[in-house]
Amino acid sequence: MKSKDLFELPEPLSVFSEFFKPEAEPWTWVKNIGKALESLDFSKLDSKKDIPAGVEITGDVYIHPSVKLPPFAQITGPAWIGEGTEVRAGCFIRGNVIIGANCVAGNSCEFKNSMILGDAQVPHFNYVGDSILGNRAHLGAGVICANLRMDRGCITVATPDGRMNTGMRKLGAIMGDAAEAGCNAVLQPGTILMKRAVVFSGIAFSGLLEENMMAAERVQIRKIERRGF
Repeated sequence: MKSKDLFELPEPLSVFSEFFKPEAEPWTWVKNIGKALESLDFSKLDSKKDIPAGVEITGDVYIHPSVKLPPFAQITGPAWIGEGTEVRAGCFIRGNVIIGANCVAGNSCEFKNSMILGDAQVPHFNYVGDSILGNRAHLGAGVICANLRMDRGCITVATPDGRMNTGMRKLGAIMGDAAEAGCNAVLQPGTILMKRAVVFSGIAFSGLLEENMMAAERVQIRKIERRGF
C-alpha cells in the first residue's frame, strides 16, 4: 500500500513535500509530521498577528493571516495552520499538527500529531490523534480516531496485501480523500479508509475499508456510488 493510493499532498502543503512522499507507506506520514515541522524556520514565516485575547499560543506556531480564529482556543506548537482554515471555539491543538488550506478545526476538538489535508472538516467534538485525514475528508460530530491499543502493543494495519506491523505504539486513523465517518463512530487504532469510503454513525470500525465501500449497521460492508468528489 502506498500513500498515493489514498491521497495527494495538496499544493499549499508543498513546503513539506520531502517528508510526505507518494510512494511511501501512508503510516510513515504520521511518523514524519514532527520532522516536517522541525524543518521550518518559524521566525521567517508571516504568521497571523491579530490573535484574540482568549487564544493561548505556545511554542512554534504558524497561522496563515487569513485563518479565522475563535474567542478562545489553545494551540501548542509546533503547528502549521493553512490559508482559509477556520478554528472554532474550544479547539485544542497540542503539538505536531499540520492543517492544510480551507479546513475546519472545530469546536471542542483535539488534535495531536496529525495531518489534515486540504478542505477537510473536523467540526464538532472530535479527537484526532496520530492520524492522517485526506483532502475533503469529513468527520461527523463526536467521531474518535483512537490511537492506542488497550494492551499498549504495536499497531498492525490491514492492507490489500495482508496485515503489516507498523512498529508504532500509537497510530490513529488514515482516511483517504473524501472519506467520511458518521456521528459518534469510533475508528479503532490503525484503521484505514480508502478514497470515498464511508463508516456509518455509531459504529466502532477497525481494519481496512476499500474505495467506495460503506460500513453500515452491524458492520455490513457494501459498495456505494458517490458523486461530486
